[in-house]
Amino acid sequence: MARWRMRDWSMTAVAFVAFCFVALAAGRGFASGAMGDVRAVRFGGDAERTRVVIDLDRSARGAVIEDGGQGRVILSLSGVAPPRALNGGGLGLVRTYTVTGGGGARIDLTLAGGAEIERRFLLPPGDGVDHYRYVLDLKRTSVAPAARPATIPVPQTRRRTERPLIVIDAGHGGNDPGASGARSRESVLTLAAAQALKTELERTGRYRVRLTRTDDSYVALYRRVAVARQADADLFISLHADAGADPATRGASVYTLSDQGAGRAVREFTRGDNWRQELNLPGRDPSVDRILLDMTQRATQNRSAQFARLLLGRLEAANRPLLRRSHRDAGLAVLLAPDVPAVLLEMGFITNPEDERALNDERSRRAMMRAVAQGIERYFAEQTAQPMVTASTAEEG
Repeated sequence: MARWRMRDWSMTAVAFVAFCFVALAAGRGFASGAMGDVRAVRFGGDAERTRVVIDLDRSARGAVIEDGGQGRVILSLSGVAPPRALNGGGLGLVRTYTVTGGGGARIDLTLAGGAEIERRFLLPPGDGVDHYRYVLDLKRTSVAPAARPATIPVPQTRRRTERPLIVIDAGHGGNDPGASGARSRESVLTLAAAQALKTELERTGRYRVRLTRTDDSYVALYRRVAVARQADADLFISLHADAGADPATRGASVYTLSDQGAGRAVREFTRGDNWRQELNLPGRDPSVDRILLDMTQRATQNRSAQFARLLLGRLEAANRPLLRRSHRDAGLAVLLAPDVPAVLLEMGFITNPEDERALNDERSRRAMMRAVAQGIERYFAEQTAQPMVTASTAEEG
């Protein structure tokens, strides 16, 4: 299974990053203007899936003009305009971008390889963000015909030979019982669900599984993340039950780390004196090590989002009710590991009678965890199928 972990970077990675320091900063694709409705264009991800985020001062309606068939993705946003023409280098599947005005905003992405729009949506202000964001998720469809061998070395990702390790975190516990329903507590339901998921995964014989707690005890949030990192986990999933003031609100949702949370993760992780040694970084140049950390953080976010999409798809296929906006992002503490893909699953609302009944019913709970296990199966199947990046196959630029 291909994994992007800092401990796997060879010394060639250091030479690569040092050579591309300036190019990478531009490749993150950040452009902004002092005034106007289009604030910035940002990128995250890799050559398999790339997220394009367009920061806006106000809401906008998007229309696709070109969906990648001619090596370009063109999007029109009505009701907004850039203060001036914006352009720059992209990241992952996007080679360059331009934003022009005239009756709205036109976003033109030149692709670095075959790609298409997987989904697009508008995010309103929330989760600590004070502005709108229009999001395009691109997925790879084929290798670009003009791909050329790289002229500079790039690191190789490692294929794991042992079974993947899944860390399952039962939310709350001990002196932190979590939310309460009419007849149950969140900490009890999450532990029962974690044990059911462990059984489902171990039944396949394809995974190693570890729980952050096995009884009604309290585990500090930082310790839950540390368990996953110290065990060299391949995936971390935290189980919770939601709560709300309206008892009619029900449905599951999945959280992944927000951009603001990712910044917090980097700041907290680099606060100590020996973070480079902990991540097996060369430690010769602080700026290079920070870039390596940033690259790994972005790859981890991309994999987390990929798993979230697959997980929600399996839950929907199993006829589990979902919130209307079921994929959310936040800076939750249990999602902060920079090198372990992680999601937080809100299994339903404990304050909703139907959801609470389903979470307490052993058969229903087992069926839901079976759907989660299927999402995990699909995630690792896709990870295994991804091609290994080498200096001979990487595309220049």
